[in-house]
Amino acid sequence: MTPGHIHLRETVEAYLTRHPAERDALAGLLAAPEQPEGATSRAVLPGHVTCSAAVVDRDLRVLHVVRRGSGSLLVPGGHAEPGDRTLLAAAVREVAEKTGIPPASLCLTQRFLDAPADISVHETAARPDEGEPAHHHYDFRYVFYLTQEPPPPVAPRDGEASGPRWLPLDEVASPSLRAKLHGAGLDGRPEPVNACVLIHDGAGRYLLHLRDHLPGIWQPGAFALLGGGRKPGDRSPRDTLLRELAEEVPGLRLEDLEPYAVEEATGVDGLHVPVQVFSGRWRGDPDRLPLREGVLLRWFTPDRLDRLRLSPGLRDLIHQHASLSVADERPPAAVPPWDPGGRTILNGVGVHLHLEDDDGRVLLGLRHPASLYAGNTWHFLAGRCEQESALACLVREAWEEARLVIDPADAELVHVVHVVDTPGGQPVLQLVFRAHRWKGVPEVREPDKCLAWKWWPRQELPDPIVPYAREAITGITQGRAYTELGWEEQA
Repeated sequence: MTPGHIHLRETVEAYLTRHPAERDALAGLLAAPEQPEGATSRAVLPGHVTCSAAVVDRDLRVLHVVRRGSGSLLVPGGHAEPGDRTLLAAAVREVAEKTGIPPASLCLTQRFLDAPADISVHETAARPDEGEPAHHHYDFRYVFYLTQEPPPPVAPRDGEASGPRWLPLDEVASPSLRAKLHGAGLDGRPEPVNACVLIHDGAGRYLLHLRDHLPGIWQPGAFALLGGGRKPGDRSPRDTLLRELAEEVPGLRLEDLEPYAVEEATGVDGLHVPVQVFSGRWRGDPDRLPLREGVLLRWFTPDRLDRLRLSPGLRDLIHQHASLSVADERPPAAVPPWDPGGRTILNGVGVHLHLEDDDGRVLLGLRHPASLYAGNTWHFLAGRCEQESALACLVREAWEEARLVIDPADAELVHVVHVVDTPGGQPVLQLVFRAHRWKGVPEVREPDKCLAWKWWPRQELPDPIVPYAREAITGITQGRAYTELGWEEQA
């Protein structure tokens, strides 16, 4: 079965988000009715879809082949076949057939990912010997980087193409493809297009995610790390990871998140997939987390990995991390931090700014949807204390996040919330300071963390809002100095 109508429309719409001026040129493709053969079938006339690939090496040369019969110089491509899962898969297969370069020698680029770089509409001459009248092709052109240097030998496997040539970007045969490659800022060097996180509890256990056993899932039915593939809006692998965690396990809050390694994997279409692996610490109960993708989350120690279905590379990665890590002094999640029999647990300290304007409205910020904590939710201007006093943290965060200048002498502590906002997570003392005076008008200075600042009446707070922020505002209004939140759920 060739790629279906829904996949085709989604791919075209994703392409048009970058090239809206081409909507009219592709109107016929979007308006075409759904057909049993699919739009990629040769039988669909007067026009149908083909798939091609621009393979780019580290010298920014693009591979072309000579089409037999016409002698045209083209990037490798052709018609989709019944075994092609997607349009991208068809392009990957065509590269292998026309050039002999296997999928494992190709990887996606961050700029284009799984969307085509160009969709060209061109006329195709009649082929009476094959019973084909003149028609037109909608050619979906994908971009791949070579993963090896120097380039592998090119050896066409079918009889439709010959004479492989590597051409500089300035000489790419198709004008539309040439223009889009020029404007993409390509450098020919593979970079991570996936991101995942090695979550450990600091006491020798690792959190693994059992994937769904469904067609099209990467590593179906296997234990793996949380994470996923980059999307066009992700500015970095870290952005990818935070977005994926917010989608898969909202509420999971990691400590000490940092890059750990770059691993190599094989995608569902056989492509080479560089993966940025992060490490992060968490000590909670996975059964209390809301899991939106996959089957379950479980803690495992390295000695039990041989019993699980998982990639050898992941097994080696965990053993490597375990051999280099020294378990910290905190107990594993089996001993809750409030258990008198456990060892001392250090609580975190958060600092929050409570500002009221002349009308008594409270300043809140809308957190970025990809935020690891409380994405797309309203919250105080806030931050965690570093190697500094709470008031110093308040002054720093106010300036860094909103360009507000606050004199510590003008701030007073008005409320404390002792909260456990993730089951089994680290307890945090959330300190809320009111500033009676300040300089500046709130502005968004960290758009990757906050999308907007807005003043809200205390009786009309937005929804959603971070629960302990709502409790703190209520406590301040009622003259209370202290609130506990989340502890009753830990028993």
